[in-house]
Amino acid sequence: MMTPEPSQQEPPNGDGKDEEANRLLPSKSPSSLSPSSDEEEVAYESREKISIVDLEGETLESLDASATPPFSWKKLWLFTGPGFLMSIAFLDPGNLEGDLQAGAIAGYSLLWLLMWATVMGLLIQLLSARVGVATGRHLAELCREEYPTWAGRLLWFMAELALIGADIQEVIGSAIAIKILSRGFLPLWAGVVITASDCFIFLFLENYGVRKLEAVFAVFIATMGLSFAWMFGDAKPSGRELLIGVLVPKLSSKTIRQAVGVVGCVIMPHNVFLHSALVQSRKIDPHRKGRVQEALNYYSIESTVALLISFMINLFVTTVFAKGFYGTKQADGIGLVNAGQYLEEKYGGGVFPILYVWGIGLLAAGQSSTITGTYAGQFIMGGFLNLRLKKWLRALITRSFAIVPTMIVALVFNRSEASLDVLNEWLNVLQSMQIPFALIPLLTLVSKEQVMGVFKVGPLLERVAWTVAALVIVINGYLLLDFFMAEVDGVLFGFLVCAGTALYVAFIFYLVSHGGVLSSTWFSLVTSKRFPFIGS
Repeated sequence: MMTPEPSQQEPPNGDGKDEEANRLLPSKSPSSLSPSSDEEEVAYESREKISIVDLEGETLESLDASATPPFSWKKLWLFTGPGFLMSIAFLDPGNLEGDLQAGAIAGYSLLWLLMWATVMGLLIQLLSARVGVATGRHLAELCREEYPTWAGRLLWFMAELALIGADIQEVIGSAIAIKILSRGFLPLWAGVVITASDCFIFLFLENYGVRKLEAVFAVFIATMGLSFAWMFGDAKPSGRELLIGVLVPKLSSKTIRQAVGVVGCVIMPHNVFLHSALVQSRKIDPHRKGRVQEALNYYSIESTVALLISFMINLFVTTVFAKGFYGTKQADGIGLVNAGQYLEEKYGGGVFPILYVWGIGLLAAGQSSTITGTYAGQFIMGGFLNLRLKKWLRALITRSFAIVPTMIVALVFNRSEASLDVLNEWLNVLQSMQIPFALIPLLTLVSKEQVMGVFKVGPLLERVAWTVAALVIVINGYLLLDFFMAEVDGVLFGFLVCAGTALYVAFIFYLVSHGGVLSSTWFSLVTSKRFPFIGS
């Protein structure tokens, strides 16, 4: 449809522009138009947002609403930032542990899976960004409005559980790095205390603006990139085997557990909520079609670049441990706690001891991911509960949710490396269980015209997204089944697990069927024939 020129079709008072905007995108709910909307939780205050200025110096508000401006490197730079903060979740200590274990046990054979898992993660994150830009609200806020109060509160509880599990892993990873760099002088609990202070550093940085905070994360990512590239150079992995590992799919019964871990580590529930909020740090009017499309184009580019960099960093870690430990007796026993020691024994000191290179990279991963975890916690809590709290108070509450259990964990599980490995398995299970409660609401909302307007995903992309989500959920379901088959012992515990599983599956089924999702996805034909009562 051609948009009429303002000078020919629009009345002088601008009513034509408003009518066109309302036709292109869904109108806001009455609550958002009322005077009390200023009292609602928002991701960023207007004064905190970055203005996007065109090359001619005109702001977005002064230009045509429906036209998408041509590509500009200057604008790409202004939009660059949220994708790199989002990519931190692909580089947290839990992911690094999955990488090193995949390399040590499966060698180069799972690099192809790492690549495609990153592609799947990119698709999910682009949809998250799409929701945030097109609606002007983040996923937690939209869930609060989309679902009944009981379901919204349950989703919030699940998101908080996932965040706590991820944060414990990140804080422990950072504490391990501090212990490595201090040559054991600082125990694990001291590293936890030091890492806990990052919320105050985060608040300090926020006072200087979004761009300053994004610059700090760029330094963290660069530190990880340089550290693990240095390790890659020291290890000198086989380029031929690396290329074959990336291009030729291989999977065996011996590496299935590592394969599940590679996919499971990529989709982080709290990161899905986080990205939809981060993209609102730029001033974008969701009622101007051309500006929304422009923002989506730039965010797609910067997110792709960010995840390409994260893939390279993960590849460095996997190949270093594949070269050094694949096929050795140490392979099955390597984890975050002893990885540095094994690297030092294998590759020696060198110009700069590889133990410290690993510690620096791990510290950058831990510190950056804990700060983004604090960030995500603010959005999740504020969005689901509509809390209007001062930033320092909300950050303190969010941080306490993770730091208190982490401190207990550091004291209880610091007895042996094996106990920390057991803890890590339980935390992986905890996060895997929460994945459906982030993916299903996201795909439900991004497919709704009432929410997204013209930016609702098309049928093909919707089917692809649901297929990816189903694949990720099934893979994590396998991990859960395998874990509980090994851990469940006793009639009472078995009964409780079965009862919990039934409630868990029932809630997932409710989310999938909510809002007529079943009627518009690839499995609608099957459900309409076998389960005619669904959606009634």
